[in-house]
Amino acid sequence: MKKRLLSVLAFALAVSAGAAFVLYQLIASKVKAGVAPAPPTTKVFVAARDLELGALIQEKDIRTEEYLSPPAGAITKKEDVVGRGVANPVHEDTPFFEASLAPRGAGAGFASTIPKGMRAFAVHVNEVVGVAGFAVAGMRVDILVSGVPPSAGGDNAGSVTRTLLQNVEVLSAGQNYQKDAEGKPVLVQVVNLLVTPGQAELVNEATAQKIQLVLRNPADHDIVDTPGAASANLFRGGAVLPPRRPSSPTRTVALAPAPPPFPAPEIPAPSASPVTIEVFAGGRRSDATFPNPEPRSPAQVARQ
Repeated sequence: MKKRLLSVLAFALAVSAGAAFVLYQLIASKVKAGVAPAPPTTKVFVAARDLELGALIQEKDIRTEEYLSPPAGAITKKEDVVGRGVANPVHEDTPFFEASLAPRGAGAGFASTIPKGMRAFAVHVNEVVGVAGFAVAGMRVDILVSGVPPSAGGDNAGSVTRTLLQNVEVLSAGQNYQKDAEGKPVLVQVVNLLVTPGQAELVNEATAQKIQLVLRNPADHDIVDTPGAASANLFRGGAVLPPRRPSSPTRTVALAPAPPPFPAPEIPAPSASPVTIEVFAGGRRSDATFPNPEPRSPAQVARQ
């Protein structure tokens, strides 16, 4: 009797377990049929911490995040990030882009921050030329040059000042190329300017004269056409260069007529009568008479 009861209970448990399993499968299939499948995601490399300008990216500086729709241009390969320099500051959790990294093989440091086709030109400054130390990395300046130009056509306006270049970016103040969000002044002796090769030649020639940096708003990119200033006009009610003076016209001077030549003096013809000469010999006196020579013309006398 007892064995029969245990057999009935075991059979009941088996039937209920099977029924529960079948019911679970039916419910699970209905739930799956009503839920859309999860969309695919893409792994994107982001910064694990804030990376400053010129930093060398290492594996500890990156991590991955899943994006349903990754940002356009975001780097998705690890080898395209590690070992490259930072050309623009990258904040934590920000994806890496080609524009924010230095070219492959360029390494890190200041040189990697120079864009392709541009140059960093060092200019010696002091407290005045460097705009009291406010010409720091990220600022924009104009470059003025002053000197006495070679005179042309007799024009001499004295010392002349002209705007040589406008809207030039400052790459570094001394050895500091990190951009300060507060724009604190830094007194240095050298600043590096971002210029093209042709502009570098102009600035190099200008350093032989006197140059001055003029600070401008970084958001102001307008190029202004200026006439320049000359010291000769500072006291004439204006500071612009004077217009070129026309050359003096050629004047014709009438010369006085030459005076007539003096007439040649007339030499009287010698007389044809004989010539008598008194001769004294000791205490005696005697006269000697000689015939007069043939008369000669004035031209013969002049030639003699």
